[in-house]
Amino acid sequence: MLTPEQTAIIKATVPLLETGGEALTTHFYKTMLSEYDEVRPLFNQAHQASGSQPRALANSVLQYARHIDNLGALGNLPAQIIQKHVALQIQPEHYPIVGTCLLRAIREVLGAEIATDAVIEAWGAAYWQLANILIGAEKAEYDRLATAPGGWRGARQFRVARKVAESQEITSFYLEPVDGGAVVEYLPGQYLGLRLVIDGQEVRRNYSLSQAANGKTLRISVKREKGGVVSNYLHDKVAAGDVIDVFPPAGEFTLKPGTSPLVLVSGGVGITPTLAMAEAALAEGKRDVIFAHYARNGDVHAFGDQIGAWAEAYPQFRAHVVYEQGGKEDGAWPTKLGRPEIAHLEEWLPESRDCEAYFLGPKPFMAFIRKSLLALGLPQERLHFEFFGPAEALN
Repeated sequence: MLTPEQTAIIKATVPLLETGGEALTTHFYKTMLSEYDEVRPLFNQAHQASGSQPRALANSVLQYARHIDNLGALGNLPAQIIQKHVALQIQPEHYPIVGTCLLRAIREVLGAEIATDAVIEAWGAAYWQLANILIGAEKAEYDRLATAPGGWRGARQFRVARKVAESQEITSFYLEPVDGGAVVEYLPGQYLGLRLVIDGQEVRRNYSLSQAANGKTLRISVKREKGGVVSNYLHDKVAAGDVIDVFPPAGEFTLKPGTSPLVLVSGGVGITPTLAMAEAALAEGKRDVIFAHYARNGDVHAFGDQIGAWAEAYPQFRAHVVYEQGGKEDGAWPTKLGRPEIAHLEEWLPESRDCEAYFLGPKPFMAFIRKSLLALGLPQERLHFEFFGPAEALN
């Protein structure tokens, strides 16, 4: 428990974090990843190079400092962190490493005149207050997943039963457990953690589950990213019959129960979790589903046949596909050409605006969709989104 004096010190550092938080977290990651090899597999180096991981951590640290005396005001942030940690299998022994490097970064970046012994002591207490909350919550989630029907703890071996090219960029991997046992039920929108060894180095990545739970198999659909170490390895090296280590499903971006119309808007590979959401909602049969997808062109548009089959089989399913490039394609898609427009959403949304909207894609795309949905009258609490990678602001 922080003392009142320590709480006051943490609050007093908020202006420093507002102006220099990213420099602090960049220094933190540089120190930790260069000196502690055991944590390197837990971090995507591309996110380090782009700055998105330091920015996301800087924002989280800032929010924690702002609300140090009222953690309830953090909203979903702790739950999101817990689910990301579970997907990557963060363990209690990782927390002392993070704490040591964070306090060292505070001292080295802010300097001894600002980062006095009292400041370091206060931030040490604040760090371990949060760390103990996360450790306890993560243990509870690990225990729940281990004891659930078809669940497991840590890594479980899955065989690639099928590998299917869905477009020029996206390939699906159908996974079945090597032990032949059941597979835990998961929520539409959740993702898997994979553990791979590439060129002698362990790496871990999260990929959205692109089909609804069936108790037997799992499916992830992976976009080949330019320079992506893991995505290119999966596309080029992993074949049907290969065995990979899989961590249990996790994720906070999940389909909530309800009967009001469901609006699913995706850009590019953001289609993957919305497929699982649509499939689950259609199987339940309690709500209309409005499915809108944006792709550059027909060559990179994945799952067009599946979407078309749903449109034919389910009267309550309405699909809209927009291609940015190229002329009118053969077949059902696209239904429109061009870039995202607020007019598209205005046309597709229910007139009453009584709906729940889930959207996912590149950050600029999500920022536009969020702004448009708010302008069209959807309240903030009915908008749901998640980032591939570190969470950032959508302002």
